[in-house]
Amino acid sequence: MIIRKSKSELEIMREANRIVSRVLDRLEEIIKPGLSTASLNAEAEELIEKSGAVPVFKGYQGFPAAICASLNDEVVHGIPDSKRIITEGDILSVDVGVRYKGFCGDSARTYPVGNIDGRLKRLLDVTRESLYKGIEKAVPGNRLSDISAAVQSCVEKDGFFVVRDFVGHGIGRSLHEDPQVPNFGKPGRGPLLKEGMVLAIEPMVNTDGVGVRVLEDKWTVVTEDGGHSAHFEHTIAITGQGPWILSDSN
Repeated sequence: MIIRKSKSELEIMREANRIVSRVLDRLEEIIKPGLSTASLNAEAEELIEKSGAVPVFKGYQGFPAAICASLNDEVVHGIPDSKRIITEGDILSVDVGVRYKGFCGDSARTYPVGNIDGRLKRLLDVTRESLYKGIEKAVPGNRLSDISAAVQSCVEKDGFFVVRDFVGHGIGRSLHEDPQVPNFGKPGRGPLLKEGMVLAIEPMVNTDGVGVRVLEDKWTVVTEDGGHSAHFEHTIAITGQGPWILSDSN
């Protein structure tokens, strides 16, 4: 069942997602070669708690940290680790989720660490662009798969690959609600988009192929072929005035 949110509930979700965006902004300021992903997790958790929220990922189905930190060939769900040191030329995907006043916020960005090569810059640009192409389709009267098709088209025209095993999702009082939001598919299918729906749209894009696998820690998802992967995510509300990006920094 897709749960539509009232105006007052959307205002709370905006507050929750503003906290997420502030955390991601802060991490962007401090990410540099030599830091461990565990240190980034500690910084994020402290800021979340100072903001009056709780890290919704921590303890979720047993996940041990406040953020997901995924390096290079890690697609999503990387576990922060004091031995995992970021280095020049890496790309680092960070996913942050909070619970605030009973509602969840969720957003992700992929950061370059120092100077990265041209193909990786293009990967980040295309993945980010595909997110916004999907968001453009998140208007009343469209179908859910209009979002999916827009993401896929943007990614594939540049020769990159959409991950198919993991998808976006509805969000509200629960971190994951109906509907699932794939990043691929034909337009004109799926649920009708209506005002008050809130979706976490999150393209995951690989350089070399669609295949992924889960490591022995039962969380970290990596590319099957060892290629790089990028991940961008916004929580958006569908309104009569167009998509409202709740996790925007502005």
